[in-house]
Amino acid sequence: MTAVCRETYTQLLKEILLVMKKIYMVATLAAVMALGAAAPRANAADGDVNSFKMVVSSGAANCISPDATAQVTITDRGAVQNMRIEAFHLPPSTEFTVFLIQVPNKPFGLSWYQGDLRTNLAGHAVGDFVGIFSRETFIQGTGVAPAPQVFPDDAATNPATPPVQIYHMGIWFADPTVGGNFGCTGRTPFDGDHEAGIQILNTSNFPDTQGPLSNLQ
Repeated sequence: MTAVCRETYTQLLKEILLVMKKIYMVATLAAVMALGAAAPRANAADGDVNSFKMVVSSGAANCISPDATAQVTITDRGAVQNMRIEAFHLPPSTEFTVFLIQVPNKPFGLSWYQGDLRTNLAGHAVGDFVGIFSRETFIQGTGVAPAPQVFPDDAATNPATPPVQIYHMGIWFADPTVGGNFGCTGRTPFDGDHEAGIQILNTSNFPDTQGPLSNLQ
C-alpha cells in the first residue's frame, strides 16, 4: 500500500469512527430522556409547593428576638408531603417542638405533635417532616373510646367530634425550665411528656379559619 493510499485509508477510518461516536451519543441521550420520562416524579410540579413564614407569638414578644422567624416550605410528593422548616434568630442550642394546630393563638383548639427542632449556636434550626400537610389535614373522633393513660394528665377517653381541619402551626419551647432561662416563663403540655414551655412562633399572620396549610390542594 502506497503512502498516499495509507493516509487516505487512515483519514477515512477516523471519519467513520467519528460518525459512530456521534450516533452512540445520540442514542444514549435518547435512552436517558426516555427513562427520565418514565420514572416516578421525584420533584414537585409547578404549583405543588406551598411556602410561608411563621411570626413571633404575642406571648413571646418580650423574651425572644423580634427578628425570630421560620420559613416553611411544603412540597407535594404525591401520596405525602414533605414539610421543611428553617428557623432563624431563636435562642441558641435549644430544643423546640412543632405542632399543627386548629387556631394559631390560645386556646389553640385541636393540635397534633409533629416533632422537634434544635437550634445551633447561631439560633438556626432546620427540620424535615413527612405527612399530610395540605387542605386534607384534619383530626376527627368518630366516637368515644377508651384511651391509654401513659402520663398523669392523660384523658381516659377521647371526645367525639366530626372532622376538624387543622391548618395552622406553632413552635414551643420543649422544656419550661429552659424557656424560663431565656425569660420566657410559663408551662404548657406541648411536648411528648406534656411538659413544655410557651409558644414562640405561630402562623397568626393568617386568619384563624384560613391557615397556610390549606393553600396546598
